Amino acid sequence: MDKTILITGASRGIGAACALLAARRGYTVCVNYRDNDAAANAVVQVIEAAGGHAFAVAADVAEEDDVARLFAAVDARCGRLDALVNNAGILARQSRVEHMDAARINRILATNVTGSFLCAREAVRRMSTKHGGNGGAIVNLSSRAAVLGSANEYVDYAASKAAVDALTIGLSKEVAQEGIRVNGVRPGLIDTDMHASGGEPGRIQRLQSSVPMARGGTAEEVAAAVLWLLSDEASYATGTFIDVSGGR
Repeated sequence: MDKTILITGASRGIGAACALLAARRGYTVCVNYRDNDAAANAVVQVIEAAGGHAFAVAADVAEEDDVARLFAAVDARCGRLDALVNNAGILARQSRVEHMDAARINRILATNVTGSFLCAREAVRRMSTKHGGNGGAIVNLSSRAAVLGSANEYVDYAASKAAVDALTIGLSKEVAQEGIRVNGVRPGLIDTDMHASGGEPGRIQRLQSSVPMARGGTAEEVAAAVLWLLSDEASYATGTFIDVSGGR
């Protein structure tokens, strides 16, 4: 029986790369997205054209009712959940802390932190052997920003990812004896359109000289780390992180 994976924010960037690689590894993929139907369906079509199985479900992970509906859709379609990738994340335009308002900060925390918690909660309820599940694995997408702080750019985003790191460590200990592994991946400067959301599409070109490997990374390079952590090859890894950042 195919294993089932849910990837949040999977219509583009790292999420889409994870979806495509997971399908190649034999997973049935739930491609979650917030509002870009065309992009999500394009990911599904690529997977199906290659002989894989995928379906798209619209849901805003910042909304608790949406998260419940998202997981109910996976239950109805697949009857099981084996893996979760908490990838959905947002950032706002580059700004110093002194110019940030509460609405901006709360919006970022709602998606990046609350959304990750809610999806992890629903995954644990389905995977945990304590609840009759078969076990499973969760990978949370963090960021090197969690460690570096993103001064003068988005300290709020960095703080949200530091919270995701704490979730990863704490949850991994809670469910370690219930068949669930929880790990994190911290991408560095990755060539996706997220930089445009921060107001600087050319950010990688500006900063790549500060990366020891002197280049930005690709979404596929991040996806490879995510899928390794989900795999049986990482069977003794939980509560840990892979930095995919070219040494940054």
